[in-house]
Amino acid sequence: MEKLNILIFGLLLVGFLASSQGANANSLKFNDTTYSLKTVKLSDISKGYENEYYPNGQTEKNWTNLIGIYHFPEVDNPIKYADIFDKEIEGQDNVVLLKFIRNKKQNAAVISFLQNGNVNGKFYFEHNVYKYEKHPQKGMLAVRYAKRYFFDTDKQITDIGHEVRQINDNLIAQIISSPSPSVIER
Repeated sequence: MEKLNILIFGLLLVGFLASSQGANANSLKFNDTTYSLKTVKLSDISKGYENEYYPNGQTEKNWTNLIGIYHFPEVDNPIKYADIFDKEIEGQDNVVLLKFIRNKKQNAAVISFLQNGNVNGKFYFEHNVYKYEKHPQKGMLAVRYAKRYFFDTDKQITDIGHEVRQINDNLIAQIISSPSPSVIER
């Protein structure tokens, strides 16, 4: 009877752990904000899956914050890929590179930049931080944090610049030290 109770308890524990891990795969916590998985798609460009997480109430079409997890199964060198991306950034008029860090020992890189744009007639600056690293099985994984700051006045632009300058290094440290989530394929 005692063995049967232990077996039942073990099965219940395994079931609970499996269900809790499945629930956690659909949400992430970063910088004191909880993000929910809203987008899962296979990319025609990278040939890998893309996952995008947004805070409650935000979607792919209407967002101010996002976490992106992108798999590039055909890219073997994250640093080389980041170097190419860096050159693309520097060649654009609406983008300012903030920081580019390479770690050759870990074959990883981090890029942060500020980009301006508009959506539905509203102007914004988008602060992006990307981490590029080897995928555990094949290729490369890119983890992205992005925040859009909408503005109407010069004072708001100045305030956005000050905020991004203050938080950029902290966000880079957080994204470097955070374990990269698994890519969800469904």
